[in-house]
Amino acid sequence: MRALVYDRYGTPDELRVEDVEQPGVGPGEVRVRVVASSINDWDRDLLRGEPLNRAIAPFRPRHRVLGSDVAGVVDAVAPDVVGIDPGDEVMADLSPHGFGAFAEYAVAPASAWSAVPAGLSLEQAAAVPQAAGLAVTGLRAAQPLAPGQRIAVNGAGGGVGTFAVQIAVAAGAHVSAVDAAWKLDALRALGAHRVVDYATEDFTSTPGAYDAIVEISAHRRARDYHRALAGGGVCSVLGGQKRPMLSAVTTGSVLSALGDRRVHMPMWRANDRRDLAYLRPLLESGAVAPVIDSVVDLDDVPDAFRRLVAQQHVGKIVVRL
Repeated sequence: MRALVYDRYGTPDELRVEDVEQPGVGPGEVRVRVVASSINDWDRDLLRGEPLNRAIAPFRPRHRVLGSDVAGVVDAVAPDVVGIDPGDEVMADLSPHGFGAFAEYAVAPASAWSAVPAGLSLEQAAAVPQAAGLAVTGLRAAQPLAPGQRIAVNGAGGGVGTFAVQIAVAAGAHVSAVDAAWKLDALRALGAHRVVDYATEDFTSTPGAYDAIVEISAHRRARDYHRALAGGGVCSVLGGQKRPMLSAVTTGSVLSALGDRRVHMPMWRANDRRDLAYLRPLLESGAVAPVIDSVVDLDDVPDAFRRLVAQQHVGKIVVRL
């Protein structure tokens, strides 16, 4: 089968398409013919060999084929698997199962796969698993969504952010979407009530401005987020620069213990059934829809990675197999 592989850490120049052996199906596993995948920041970090990845595998990548999100058609099922049959359309996040979505076939335990929501194409479904799951985690980690809440989403124009904006709007929240100026029209179109150009305005400068903050592109100190929260407010840091993320864990924990405002990094689980149960009706009703920046072929993924690194996209870049 064709797959996008790499053998050493570095830039997108390390990626190349090769013929590799098709994976077999072990006990409890399901093999899927991949129709589409999508690119995530985690794939970028694996390719670069960001510090944590090098700590685990210092000399060469552990996972030769990247790709977390996958959607496709069930090709083979282990004899002990029930409830999934050849021909079913399914999706999953493969990050807990060795990645491997940038290939013509992928294998994972049956528990990882879920049915594609009704009305979504497989290309749309490939944009959902990781980004939408993280968005739900960030919004619902410490309190239920409720109408009238004031919610800020920083990094709103990316994959996680475009889901977070739509989910919060669907819940009746007043949403402030923060990103680069050229992305703001797209965020208005998603229903954001207020848009903020991060280059000209610090969205954390007003004390008590938000009931919740979903931080996807952290580059501020924990105390900045803490100041911007109203009483009982929560800031969930999902990604960003390493030092601010560390600040969320350390300083954020101290500040959270001193009052009723909380800054934290929520625990996230891939393919969480509760998150999927919350998302499915939103996706099937059209209240939330994957924002697809572009669809590229496997051979064009290196250029797509360059666009991802340069933040030249809105929503998700989908890979068509």
